[in-house]
Amino acid sequence: MLGNFSYHNPTKLYFGEESLGFLKDELKNYGNNILLVYGGGSIKKSGLYDEITSVLKDCGKNVAEISGVMPNPTIEKLREGVDTARGHKADFILAVGGGSVCDYSKALSVSVHCDDDPWDKYYIRFEEPDCEIVPVGCILTMAGTGSEMNGGAVITNHEQHLKIGHVFGDEVMPKFSILNPRYTMTLPKYQMTAGIYDIMNHICE
Repeated sequence: MLGNFSYHNPTKLYFGEESLGFLKDELKNYGNNILLVYGGGSIKKSGLYDEITSVLKDCGKNVAEISGVMPNPTIEKLREGVDTARGHKADFILAVGGGSVCDYSKALSVSVHCDDDPWDKYYIRFEEPDCEIVPVGCILTMAGTGSEMNGGAVITNHEQHLKIGHVFGDEVMPKFSILNPRYTMTLPKYQMTAGIYDIMNHICE
């Protein structure tokens, strides 16, 4: 396994088994109200949830959660997240999971303070954000899409039978991403294989 390192692209990446140790330093740069976003709950089974919430508690952060972010996150889930983020007055979004959680969090970041419906503005008219953007940080648990270090955000609208991606600019890219390879080692073989094919498909695209 590679050693620990960090670099900017402009997302600041922390890689290695000790990478979570940088979370506390990064959180000092943002406000007190943190929105923790994750998927189906595997981070609780692995113990990662407890590690992260312990850091958040030590930093004195006020935390709200959005759980249950599904693969190919939906516009309904995004609108639900907007309500939660507004109610919490979120200063920062911390995404913990794979590409879908990261995509969802970036879409949420440009929607919280948006006066228009995010689906119409960003996925039908393909307009760029003209509102305050809530910064995002990622803790990756599955390799595949590269969403932890780009501005892309794919959202699905089942009612319209559409799945659309919007690649936003640098201002939407995660401010930092934490990549500890050990977080991926509890993945089922199928999920790891899917991630490998996802990487290859994105390269070919």
